[in-house]
Amino acid sequence: MTLIRSAHPHELPALLAYPDDAERNAATRAYLDGLLEAKCTRPDWCLVAEDGEGRPVGSVVLWTLPGQEVPYAFVLFEAPAGDPQVGAALLEAAAAKARELGARELEHVVDSPAQAPQFQREPERRGELLRGAGFRVVRDGRRFGLRVPDALPADDPRLTFRSLAELGPGPFVDLLEELLAETADARLAEDVRTHGARGAAERLFEETAELAHEPGWWEIGYDTDGTPALISLPARNPSVHVIGFVGVAPAHRGKGYAASAVLRGTRVLAAAGAAEIRGDCDAANTAMAKAFTRAGYENFADRLEYSRAL
Repeated sequence: MTLIRSAHPHELPALLAYPDDAERNAATRAYLDGLLEAKCTRPDWCLVAEDGEGRPVGSVVLWTLPGQEVPYAFVLFEAPAGDPQVGAALLEAAAAKARELGARELEHVVDSPAQAPQFQREPERRGELLRGAGFRVVRDGRRFGLRVPDALPADDPRLTFRSLAELGPGPFVDLLEELLAETADARLAEDVRTHGARGAAERLFEETAELAHEPGWWEIGYDTDGTPALISLPARNPSVHVIGFVGVAPAHRGKGYAASAVLRGTRVLAAAGAAEIRGDCDAANTAMAKAFTRAGYENFADRLEYSRAL
């Protein structure tokens, strides 16, 4: 019989260690330690599956942005390959705990190939467990990364940038509304269908604003004709600097401005001390993928984003 319980203090931050897998064990231990320190999780949000002999055989950890009280995702999901019931029980326990804490939906991402800090091996098996527990894929994404070089290209000379500190949020939400009406991103398109373009724009602005950033980092790039051409919202999540969101107004697409937006966000973060920057996009958004590549980023992984209503 499998028991799902909160981790004991002596089990943190290791949770579940695998024999002969020192790299994975060290990375996941350091990752969870950092999450606990940043208050992205709490000890009672760290769940362990225990077999009939009292041995840990699986784990799952609820996650949120630093300091928030309601989880909206989970990480470090591990379950034995030979017993899918353990994985199913962990996912149900995580959903129940998140619901108890006030969450209305729960998310999880699966990256491939497997890599630090979570080492999500066997992505197909993980997907089967998630789908069996009522999760659905809301985005097939591509992940990009850049080790910031000593020198970066100059900004696009066609553009004049004005920041959130100068403009306030209104023009940013207006531009987001305009570009989301014609988006190739599956998740954002679903938000538009559910909330309308204005509602989706407001949600995107508010959600991105939850990431650490300075008002001077967020900018709108204006074309030579004076109209807003692109938006750049760089930020930092609990572990790395990110190109939080970039987009190009429909009237200015086809001019190479997507790469200009990625480069501008990169330059802003580099000036703030970033040594590494990450970004992602929908696999269907080929223009955005090309923009990352033109800005020097490498596609280092694929990412499936899952979600379940609670």
